[in-house]
Amino acid sequence: MKSIIPAAGLGTRFLPGTKVTPKEMLPVLDKPVIQYVVEEALAPAEVDECIIVSSPSKPQIASYFTRDPGLEDLLRSRGKDVYADAIAEAGSVPVSFCYQSEPRGLGHAVRCASFATSGEPFFVLLGDYVVPDKKILPRMKEVSDAHGGASVIAVAACPADEVSRYGIIAGEPVGAVADFPGATGDEEGAVWRVTGMVEKPAAGDAPSRLFAVGRYLLSPRVMELLSDQRPGAGNEIQLTDAMVRAMAEEEFYALVIDVHEGYDTGTPAGWIATNARLAAADPRFAAAFREAMEA
Repeated sequence: MKSIIPAAGLGTRFLPGTKVTPKEMLPVLDKPVIQYVVEEALAPAEVDECIIVSSPSKPQIASYFTRDPGLEDLLRSRGKDVYADAIAEAGSVPVSFCYQSEPRGLGHAVRCASFATSGEPFFVLLGDYVVPDKKILPRMKEVSDAHGGASVIAVAACPADEVSRYGIIAGEPVGAVADFPGATGDEEGAVWRVTGMVEKPAAGDAPSRLFAVGRYLLSPRVMELLSDQRPGAGNEIQLTDAMVRAMAEEEFYALVIDVHEGYDTGTPAGWIATNARLAAADPRFAAAFREAMEA
């Protein structure tokens, strides 16, 4: 089973910094954002490889996940084994690459990795969303297994007056995952059967308060539908459009997560906040971080 991480975007919100540094390579503490996502992508036992859909203009990402014995040896010769081990670990993860030559939408990026899925279900992880505890994907797999291999998306609740900012699911709650046996409705751990998705509805028209948060476990049929998916919003090939088509043919589910379980690094404010939150919670950095903030 494969995980796919689309990472070919331009990173315009971080310009001019991303003119030379891909936004996926911006550090969160001592690792780039993309490494957190790759580690999460490989967390489920069923996943044996992660496919990063990159851009030819971002060679830094592939370079980062390639072994550098010369640098490792230099660091070890200077007694910096901890750093050498970290570099060796990043260069040894089972990651491969394919390339999206031009930005044609999330659906197109996922379709670029179709060669790797071989008619099997696959995960999709958006590359600017960090989930430190890595528990979302295994819970999504639990839901899929309980429903015959159905597609599952991760969703979170937003305030009713913010639904017009998101794609909102329609459907009904049908159960809960094992870790949250009593969960219902919008609570963490609840499971919904999804019947549709409404893009940015008015508050009075929203079928729920649940929006997709960038983690998907998709059936092979979704990849098949992407092969002939026509451009939609923004004249781009949208993953949501293919998912909606799939809902007309097969069951589709959603897992409700805690909105605070992941951190959005896709904007400068979100990236700064993610660094601050993780620094405050990490015993390696917490004391020095507090001291620096108080200086």
